[in-house]
Amino acid sequence: MNVSDVSAQTGSGKKAVSASEQTTRNACVPAASWVIPGKGETTLSSVMASVKDKSVVLLGETHINPEHHRWQLQMLATLYAARPDMVIGFEMFPRRVQKILDQWVAGELTESEFLSRSEWQSVWSTDAGLYLPLFHFARMNRIPMRALNIDIHLRRAVTAKGFDGVPEKDREGVTRPAPPAPEYLEFLLPIYMQHGRAPQKTAEKNQKPNHYDPDFLRFVVSQQLWDRAMAQEIHAVLSSYDKHKKPLIVGIMGSGHILKGFGVPHQLKNMGVKKIVSLLPWDTNRPCKLLTDRYADAVFGLAPFTPESGSPLQQRLGIGFEFSKKTTGAHVLQVEQQSIAESAGLQAGDVILEMAGSTLKESNDVIDAVKRQAPGTWLPLKVMREGMITEIIAKFPPLAK
Repeated sequence: MNVSDVSAQTGSGKKAVSASEQTTRNACVPAASWVIPGKGETTLSSVMASVKDKSVVLLGETHINPEHHRWQLQMLATLYAARPDMVIGFEMFPRRVQKILDQWVAGELTESEFLSRSEWQSVWSTDAGLYLPLFHFARMNRIPMRALNIDIHLRRAVTAKGFDGVPEKDREGVTRPAPPAPEYLEFLLPIYMQHGRAPQKTAEKNQKPNHYDPDFLRFVVSQQLWDRAMAQEIHAVLSSYDKHKKPLIVGIMGSGHILKGFGVPHQLKNMGVKKIVSLLPWDTNRPCKLLTDRYADAVFGLAPFTPESGSPLQQRLGIGFEFSKKTTGAHVLQVEQQSIAESAGLQAGDVILEMAGSTLKESNDVIDAVKRQAPGTWLPLKVMREGMITEIIAKFPPLAK
């Protein structure tokens, strides 16, 4: 990113600020300000100037943070004003629902039809209200939306068997990921250890896995497969246009796929896409030591999001799941880190048979049961694990005061 102006000029005058605002302004990335990691503050005009000749702009997020999605919407509007030849790619959708995205942008589906047919609740499960403004922006302006992701079954298969262990016909066309940078392995190792599998894989309780641990390497490849798939879809969109009329591809995805260039940017460059800009939101209460050189091309400061007391927030269990035509219950595909499901002890591979004594027959049964949970209450689950039925309690924390 070529941003030479590192000043913070927003006007000639100064205005008084409150004590709380002053604290925020003293952060390494003040609220409502742009910063180039390792250089200093810059301006929106300089950021936009750097985007002028780029092929891809990646906008990161923490999935459940409303402020991050508001910032993404602001950036989409700003980018669209400068580059109306835009395509928006979303991590949230697997490729198999691309037709549904096309129908939505064309105005052929209602909001509820779109969410239902794209399998939003079972595939992504995060509150759709956080993302709907982005989807409506694309629809209002008839901006093509692209599904960037792959089916979760493929990621799980690669995690278990490695890339070569999955037959080529089952890889959804995803090619072998570019080898990871050594720094990426350093970045992923503690994340891998947080998954709770590492202690069982080592010879001694206190022994930590290293970069040569076979299970860790499979974990790395599964993460890279996700990055590769999204990069490959972005590359495919660019390749479908005449070289003199290529659009701006804007990728909406988790910040972990973008930061430090380890994920999607690394895979894009391996495929010959070099003109990339990575822009990330930065919560002003984050430790400044994390904002290292190459963290992103630029970051935008956002005041930490704190829900108002008593505000109606959608409850989240923190699982990806599906229903099988042959068996009953919700089959758990993944468990989010630091989620209620993880705290309760749910694991990928579990089958949730009942919630609060009610049998689960379809996705809405799970969604409705979780939505009914009031903050500070417990949700009993009947779970089938490796042929044994067990009881698990999901504890929903009270609202912060």
